[in-house]
Amino acid sequence: MTDILYRDAYLREATGRVDSINERGGIILDASVFYPTGGGQPGDCGLLRWEGGEARIATTVKVAGRPVLVPEEGASLPASGTKVQQVLDWDRRYGHMRVHTALHLLSVVVPLPVTGGSISAARGRLDFHMADPPDDKEALADELNALVARDLEVSEDWITEEDLDANPGLVKTMSVQPPRGAGRVRLVRIGVGDKQVDLQPCGGTHVARTGEIGRIRLGKIENKGARNRRVYLHLDP
Repeated sequence: MTDILYRDAYLREATGRVDSINERGGIILDASVFYPTGGGQPGDCGLLRWEGGEARIATTVKVAGRPVLVPEEGASLPASGTKVQQVLDWDRRYGHMRVHTALHLLSVVVPLPVTGGSISAARGRLDFHMADPPDDKEALADELNALVARDLEVSEDWITEEDLDANPGLVKTMSVQPPRGAGRVRLVRIGVGDKQVDLQPCGGTHVARTGEIGRIRLGKIENKGARNRRVYLHLDP
């Protein structure tokens, strides 16, 4: 298995060793700082360096439970067993962390089932099981920015799959279920103790405090069906 180094979301560089190159030229390491596409969050990109060579990494995907680094077309590849240095495109990753955490807060101020979502480095969106659009978009934005301004701690916890089954209300997403098979599930908590505002299963990367998100602007709200509304949010530059 691969050592999941991206659990430390602020780790920008790390060493690793090439376990194998798959039939499509994907690079599988014994330890990965690159987050693979999942839960609406894009896979990381960046640079892989080794003695005598380097390759730009276009994205990262998950295959059979392991991160696979996808090099840009035509890139040279390290041989199996090669020691490598991994370097993230940090600005892009940090944008994903800020947007992903902001979307958790959006699910707090719009307390309805989530039917889908997407993340980029500057904006994101959630789809809600919602018959009518919000009455006051600016009021929602004010609620969001108030949560950001509280600079709440963002932390993680773990529960067993059995405990999750006993608490189905923790799962807000209707379209994507938490990954199973390892016997336990990661929870992301926003706020601690009586300041807690959110707790839900999530495998993505997040900022350590909501204050890092910065000011949020709500964008358009689209009608995506009889009971489905798409709500966009943007990070102010």
